[in-house]
Amino acid sequence: FNVGVIGGGTSVNSIPFESWMEVDIRSESRDELNKAGETFLGLMHEAVDQENKVRSTAQGKIELDMKLIGERPSGETPLSSPLVQTASAVIRAFGMNPTYSISSTDANIPISMGIPGITLDAGGRGGRNHSLDEWIDVEKTASVNGINVAMAILLSLAGAQ
Repeated sequence: FNVGVIGGGTSVNSIPFESWMEVDIRSESRDELNKAGETFLGLMHEAVDQENKVRSTAQGKIELDMKLIGERPSGETPLSSPLVQTASAVIRAFGMNPTYSISSTDANIPISMGIPGITLDAGGRGGRNHSLDEWIDVEKTASVNGINVAMAILLSLAGAQ
Protein backbone atom coordinates (compact mmCIF):
# COMPACT_ATOMS: atom_id res chain seq x y z
CA PHE A 1 0.00 0.00 0.00
CA ASN A 2 0.95 3.62 -0.45
CA VAL A 3 -0.01 6.57 1.75
CA GLY A 4 -0.04 9.13 -1.05
CA VAL A 5 -1.68 12.10 0.66
CA ILE A 6 -1.74 13.14 4.32
CA GLY A 7 -3.43 16.19 5.84
CA GLY A 8 -4.96 17.79 8.91
CA GLY A 9 -4.30 20.32 11.61
CA THR A 10 -3.81 24.05 11.48
CA SER A 11 -0.35 24.63 12.92
CA VAL A 12 2.82 22.85 13.97
CA ASN A 13 2.24 23.01 17.72
CA SER A 14 -1.53 22.45 18.04
CA ILE A 15 -3.56 19.28 18.33
CA PRO A 16 -5.34 18.79 15.02
CA PHE A 17 -9.13 18.69 15.10
CA GLU A 18 -8.90 16.18 12.28
CA SER A 19 -6.30 14.31 10.31
CA TRP A 20 -6.67 12.22 7.22
CA MET A 21 -4.79 10.22 4.65
CA GLU A 22 -5.47 8.74 1.27
CA VAL A 23 -4.17 5.21 0.88
CA ASP A 24 -3.75 3.24 -2.33
CA ILE A 25 -3.77 -0.55 -1.95
CA ARG A 26 -2.95 -2.62 -5.03
CA SER A 27 -2.36 -6.23 -6.03
CA GLU A 28 -2.84 -8.28 -9.18
CA SER A 29 -4.60 -10.89 -7.01
CA ARG A 30 -8.14 -10.11 -5.87
CA ASP A 31 -7.67 -12.31 -2.78
CA GLU A 32 -4.41 -10.57 -1.85
CA LEU A 33 -5.98 -7.16 -2.47
CA ASN A 34 -8.88 -8.01 -0.15
CA LYS A 35 -6.49 -9.44 2.44
CA ALA A 36 -4.29 -6.32 2.34
CA GLY A 37 -7.35 -4.08 2.66
CA GLU A 38 -8.67 -6.05 5.63
CA THR A 39 -5.25 -6.02 7.30
CA PHE A 40 -4.89 -2.27 6.82
CA LEU A 41 -8.41 -1.58 8.11
CA GLY A 42 -7.76 -3.82 11.12
CA LEU A 43 -4.55 -1.95 11.92
CA MET A 44 -6.35 1.38 11.68
CA HIS A 45 -9.09 0.23 14.07
CA GLU A 46 -6.45 -1.14 16.44
CA ALA A 47 -4.55 2.18 16.42
CA VAL A 48 -7.74 4.17 17.12
CA ASP A 49 -8.72 1.84 19.98
CA GLN A 50 -5.22 2.04 21.47
CA GLU A 51 -5.14 5.84 21.25
CA ASN A 52 -8.54 6.08 22.96
CA LYS A 53 -7.28 3.82 25.78
CA VAL A 54 -4.17 5.87 26.57
CA ARG A 55 -5.52 9.42 26.05
CA SER A 56 -8.29 11.36 27.73
CA THR A 57 -11.59 11.01 25.91
CA ALA A 58 -13.27 13.75 27.96
CA GLN A 59 -13.53 15.92 24.86
CA GLY A 60 -14.52 12.95 22.72
CA LYS A 61 -12.98 9.83 21.34
CA ILE A 62 -10.88 9.57 18.25
CA GLU A 63 -13.01 8.14 15.48
CA LEU A 64 -12.19 6.38 12.25
CA ASP A 65 -14.17 7.23 9.13
CA MET A 66 -13.17 5.11 6.14
CA LYS A 67 -14.38 6.12 2.67
CA LEU A 68 -13.66 4.33 -0.58
CA ILE A 69 -12.59 7.03 -3.04
CA GLY A 70 -11.70 4.79 -5.96
CA GLU A 71 -11.66 1.16 -6.89
CA ARG A 72 -9.40 -0.42 -9.47
CA PRO A 73 -10.19 -4.13 -9.61
CA SER A 74 -7.35 -6.60 -10.00
CA GLY A 75 -6.47 -9.36 -12.40
CA GLU A 76 -3.86 -10.55 -14.83
CA THR A 77 -3.75 -11.49 -18.51
CA PRO A 78 -1.48 -14.54 -18.83
CA LEU A 79 1.59 -14.19 -21.04
CA SER A 80 0.38 -17.32 -22.85
CA SER A 81 -2.89 -15.66 -23.93
CA PRO A 82 -3.44 -15.16 -27.69
CA LEU A 83 -3.71 -11.41 -27.08
CA VAL A 84 -0.29 -11.16 -25.45
CA GLN A 85 1.29 -13.58 -27.93
CA THR A 86 -0.07 -11.63 -30.92
CA ALA A 87 1.03 -8.27 -29.51
CA SER A 88 4.48 -9.68 -28.72
CA ALA A 89 4.89 -11.05 -32.25
CA VAL A 90 3.93 -7.71 -33.80
CA ILE A 91 6.29 -5.80 -31.53
CA ARG A 92 9.12 -8.16 -32.52
CA ALA A 93 8.21 -7.74 -36.21
CA PHE A 94 8.87 -4.02 -35.75
CA GLY A 95 12.36 -4.87 -34.45
CA MET A 96 11.62 -4.23 -30.79
CA ASN A 97 11.58 -6.43 -27.72
CA PRO A 98 8.31 -6.58 -25.80
CA THR A 99 8.46 -5.93 -22.07
CA TYR A 100 5.89 -7.21 -19.62
CA SER A 101 4.86 -5.66 -16.33
CA ILE A 102 1.83 -5.51 -14.13
CA SER A 103 0.44 -2.10 -13.24
CA SER A 104 -2.84 -0.32 -12.67
CA THR A 105 -4.39 0.81 -15.96
CA ASP A 106 -7.77 1.14 -17.62
CA ALA A 107 -7.30 -2.49 -18.71
CA ASN A 108 -7.97 -3.52 -15.09
CA ILE A 109 -11.73 -3.34 -15.67
CA PRO A 110 -11.99 -5.91 -18.50
CA ILE A 111 -9.24 -8.06 -16.98
CA SER A 112 -11.14 -8.23 -13.68
CA MET A 113 -14.17 -9.47 -15.66
CA GLY A 114 -12.15 -12.26 -17.28
CA ILE A 115 -11.69 -10.39 -20.57
CA PRO A 116 -8.03 -10.40 -21.64
CA GLY A 117 -6.54 -6.93 -21.82
CA ILE A 118 -3.19 -5.23 -22.32
CA THR A 119 -1.94 -1.67 -22.30
CA LEU A 120 0.54 -0.42 -24.88
CA ASP A 121 2.77 2.60 -24.64
CA ALA A 122 2.55 5.17 -27.40
CA GLY A 123 6.19 4.97 -28.39
CA GLY A 124 8.97 7.24 -27.34
CA ARG A 125 10.60 7.44 -23.96
CA GLY A 126 9.40 8.58 -20.58
CA GLY A 127 10.11 8.30 -16.92
CA ARG A 128 9.18 9.07 -13.32
CA ASN A 129 5.67 7.68 -13.86
CA HIS A 130 2.98 8.92 -11.47
CA SER A 131 5.23 11.56 -9.92
CA LEU A 132 5.10 15.34 -10.12
CA ASP A 133 8.07 15.27 -12.49
CA GLU A 134 6.73 12.57 -14.82
CA TRP A 135 7.93 13.17 -18.35
CA ILE A 136 7.57 11.89 -21.91
CA ASP A 137 9.63 12.57 -25.02
CA VAL A 138 7.20 12.76 -27.94
CA GLU A 139 9.90 12.66 -30.59
CA LYS A 140 7.99 12.25 -33.86
CA THR A 141 9.60 9.08 -35.24
CA ALA A 142 9.22 7.10 -32.01
CA SER A 143 5.66 8.34 -31.47
CA VAL A 144 4.58 7.45 -35.01
CA ASN A 145 6.25 4.05 -34.65
CA GLY A 146 4.29 3.46 -31.42
CA ILE A 147 1.03 4.25 -33.21
CA ASN A 148 2.02 1.95 -36.09
CA VAL A 149 2.72 -0.90 -33.66
CA ALA A 150 -0.62 -0.41 -31.90
CA MET A 151 -2.48 -0.32 -35.23
CA ALA A 152 -0.67 -3.44 -36.47
CA ILE A 153 -1.62 -5.27 -33.26
CA LEU A 154 -5.27 -4.28 -33.70
CA LEU A 155 -5.26 -5.36 -37.35
CA SER A 156 -3.58 -8.67 -36.47
CA LEU A 157 -6.15 -9.38 -33.76
CA ALA A 158 -8.93 -8.55 -36.23
CA GLY A 159 -7.52 -11.15 -38.63
CA ALA A 160 -6.12 -8.79 -41.26
CA GLN A 161 -3.38 -10.26 -43.43
